Amino acid sequence: MKMERKSVKRLGAVLGLLAMAGVAGTWGVRAADPQPIYRVASDAVVGENALRGAIDPLFEDDAMGDTRALLVMRDGEVIAERYAPGFGPDTKLLSWSIAKSVTAVLVGLMVSDGRLALDAPVPVAAWSQPGDPRGRITLRQLLQMTSGLDHVEDGEPITDGDTVRMLFMGGAQDMRAYAESKPLANTPGVTFSYSTGSSIILSDLMTRMLTNSSDPDVRRRAMQMFIDGRLKAPGNLPSLTPEYDATGTMIGGSVMHMTARDYGRFGELLRRQGRSPNGHQILPEKWVDFMRAPSRRNPAYGAHLWLNRASEESALMPGQAPESLFGCVGHNGQYILVSPSQRLTVVRIGMSPEKEQRVAVKTALAKLVGMFPG
Repeated sequence: MKMERKSVKRLGAVLGLLAMAGVAGTWGVRAADPQPIYRVASDAVVGENALRGAIDPLFEDDAMGDTRALLVMRDGEVIAERYAPGFGPDTKLLSWSIAKSVTAVLVGLMVSDGRLALDAPVPVAAWSQPGDPRGRITLRQLLQMTSGLDHVEDGEPITDGDTVRMLFMGGAQDMRAYAESKPLANTPGVTFSYSTGSSIILSDLMTRMLTNSSDPDVRRRAMQMFIDGRLKAPGNLPSLTPEYDATGTMIGGSVMHMTARDYGRFGELLRRQGRSPNGHQILPEKWVDFMRAPSRRNPAYGAHLWLNRASEESALMPGQAPESLFGCVGHNGQYILVSPSQRLTVVRIGMSPEKEQRVAVKTALAKLVGMFPG
């Protein structure tokens, strides 16, 4: 069957966008200095040579894909960082689904303010008709990926997936509308189903708590002011840069940018139970506990946060690293790994599109984490 000309053009545009995301977007804006940066503290708890020996394969072993940034923090201090040529401490790097954890933190701030309630049905106009079963979906269910909405995260071919359709194809102009239009595939709260659409719904919900306006500029400004005042400044995340769709909805499921050091600081915020380095409680400790608590439908997932537990759907390395370890995980091998028992945060940003590459990366990261005392 021949495709219509518009469909062919649209498919070409999508593939072009995906190619750019893989080649350029994932790595962010290249640093001006072309010389690779590699620093390891000589007084780290792990010997310098041993630490370099664990870091080097992540950059030099082709079986792991391409690593662009690797950062190790202990007790809040950077003890090792390495960048691929053309990248450095000032390079903003694309988050992919690490953004989901940032979105969850912002939701937690709104819950602590009393703007949102964890177990109340979320107010979505598209679900408000009498008898619509989607009207029972709660904030907790969206955060734990148990909303029951019919969302296919990864399609085969790739253009059949809802995430690609929402981010790059027909849903891109109004991502919230695309995500909210999906019918139920399961009863809310019953089945775990990873969904970038859930994060988009949360992003729009937060924006509507800040402004009644439908003007995209007003919506962007309202959300950005909240992010700047409640997370970016107090969390010392100066490079945090979210992106928005044409309606002014933050793309909170997959498109934010930060430097490797700021990804590390975000991990440290969670390791410190929501406290800044100076002890200021930015995010309620109970909310971090909630994010880290295993959900009923997947013990390896909390609230927009991955946990290092055995599960049929696990994104970390159970059995290879402490069970208390948790992480923010993004498409093609983006990781913020936090090990509270070791007072450790590790960031890896790169491009590992093959499953075997990601397995190798996780094994190498587990080895790196395992070098530190508990």
